[in-house]
Amino acid sequence: MKILLDVCLSPDWVSFFGSRNIESVHWSSIGHCSAKDIEIFRYAQEHGFVVFTHDLDFGTILAHCRASAPSVIQARVQDVSPEAIGESVCSLIRQFQIELCSGAIVTLLSERTKVRILPL
Repeated sequence: MKILLDVCLSPDWVSFFGSRNIESVHWSSIGHCSAKDIEIFRYAQEHGFVVFTHDLDFGTILAHCRASAPSVIQARVQDVSPEAIGESVCSLIRQFQIELCSGAIVTLLSERTKVRILPL
């Protein structure tokens, strides 16, 4: 599984994931930081990435397109730094690996995790 980090997340996630043997790339190393979410969405879809984001736009795009990929991990918490939620994100990646590989939105909330299978 390859993770594509949305521009709203710190590039520090790349080294965090790398230290845990999770392949990832930050969008800023692929495309322009002002790229629209649909461009990031299409890139992830075409190149087999799971999108990791802090916003809700990718879920909206998935619902609108009725697409079954790319999978999305949404961190819906205040502090989205690797230091604050990194271990929780790695845990949910392991726990929901099958769903993420098949097509899902996994939402990390402060009190729970929610999974929705694609298409929406």
